Amino acid sequence: MREKKRVGIMGGTFDPIHIGHLILGETAYEQFDLDQVLFMPAGNPPHKRRRLHRATDEQRSEMVKRAIASNPHFSLSLEEMNEDGFTYTYRTLERLKAEHPDTDYFFILGADSLFDFDKWREPGRICRACTVVAATRNHTSQERLDEAIRFLEEKYSGTFRKLNSLNIDISSAMLRSWIAGQRTIKYYVPDNVIAYIRENHIYEECDTNEYDLRAFSKNVEKNISMKSVMCTLLG
Repeated sequence: MREKKRVGIMGGTFDPIHIGHLILGETAYEQFDLDQVLFMPAGNPPHKRRRLHRATDEQRSEMVKRAIASNPHFSLSLEEMNEDGFTYTYRTLERLKAEHPDTDYFFILGADSLFDFDKWREPGRICRACTVVAATRNHTSQERLDEAIRFLEEKYSGTFRKLNSLNIDISSAMLRSWIAGQRTIKYYVPDNVIAYIRENHIYEECDTNEYDLRAFSKNVEKNISMKSVMCTLLG
């Protein structure tokens, strides 16, 4: 029997949760020999303040609860939902470590978030509290991901690992746009979550162009961010 538990954390707004989140959680569970994966809806992250026509905190939590119900090693954590004010990852992780010193945490994030990691609040404290696990997406090259990991490991003396998952390029913004435009999201989202969204008329008034605008903005930011990383690496 090993000395410490190994617990993965899938954080996010989950607005809505989709199969990409679930596959990442399951892949991390298997690859890193985890005992459990916590799905932790963000309470009030400072980088996502505009939430017009989105799901409420209660609705997001219920969608996660339904999505993971059939998986015995997935659990819903309301750790950040219960926190007042803005929620910050470093505070959540430090609190968990203090409460559960017998547990090693693996914080799972997407490649897009990894490239922005340097801008997060207290990235060094995050690195001291967990192993950071980065998943790739279709538009992300392995070379670029490796460069970012080397840069962050050197700067923060942290432990970063790549998640060997299939590239399932789905975003919650895309799904919200589809729902607002009355397009089907079947097979992208678990059926019981789709039923809940329909019953509660969630996302019906979202902007149908939201995904296109966000994708364009991310492409611009990505190009700028990559230039910054390369300039730092090359001096």
